[in-house]
Amino acid sequence: MQKILLLEDDKLFNETIEDFLEEEGFEVHSLLDPYSAMELTYELKFDLYLFDVNLPYESGFSLLKQLRDSGDKTPTIFLTSRNDKVSLIEGFDVGADDYMKKPIDLDELLLRIRALLRRELRDEKIEIGEYVVDTQAKELRHNREVIRVGVKAFELLMLLLKAKGKVVTMQDIEEELWSSNEEASLGSVRVYVASLKKYFPNIENIRGVGYRLKFSR
Repeated sequence: MQKILLLEDDKLFNETIEDFLEEEGFEVHSLLDPYSAMELTYELKFDLYLFDVNLPYESGFSLLKQLRDSGDKTPTIFLTSRNDKVSLIEGFDVGADDYMKKPIDLDELLLRIRALLRRELRDEKIEIGEYVVDTQAKELRHNREVIRVGVKAFELLMLLLKAKGKVVTMQDIEEELWSSNEEASLGSVRVYVASLKKYFPNIENIRGVGYRLKFSR
C-alpha cells in the first residue's frame, strides 16, 4: 500500500482529503504542522507528499527545501490558495513536482497523484552495478542473461529500489508481497533476501525493522 504524507492545517479539509484517499486505497498520514511532518519523514518512508503552502510556523516551501537539501526526493504536490506567478515559481524552484490551486477537485487530485507515482519508476531498465533490472519485463539480467529469482523476490527487489536507500519495514514488505487474504511468511522473506544477496550483497538487515539496499556514494 502506497503511503502519502498529507500536511494541511485546515482540519476539515485535511480530514476530507484523508478520507477520500484512504477510500482510494492509499495509506494516509495526515498532520497539521510542518514540524510534526518533518519528524515523521525521519520515521517513515513515503511515496508522496501533499503539502499546503500557508502553514503555521513556516511555509510548505521552506519545509520542502529542507527535505530536498537533506537528499529527500519524494514526489511532492503543493496545495495552495495562492494564485500569483511568483509563488508558483518558488514552489517549483524548491523542488515541487506539481502544484494545485484551491479549491481542489478531488478527482483531479487523484489523477495527478497516480500520474506522479507512475513516473517514479518510469525507467524501464535500471542498472545496478553489473546487473540490469527490467521493470517492464520484471526480469533481472546479467550480461543479457536472465537470472531467475522468483516473482516475490523480484517484487522485494523493486520495493528496495523504490526506497532509494531507506529502510523498507517488514510491514511494508508483507503488504507489498502478500494480498490481504494471504498469510505473510517471515521465513519466506528471509529466503527471498538470501537469494537477492547473491547478486546484491549490499542488502542490509536492519534488525527488528526490515531491510535496505545500500547504495555506494
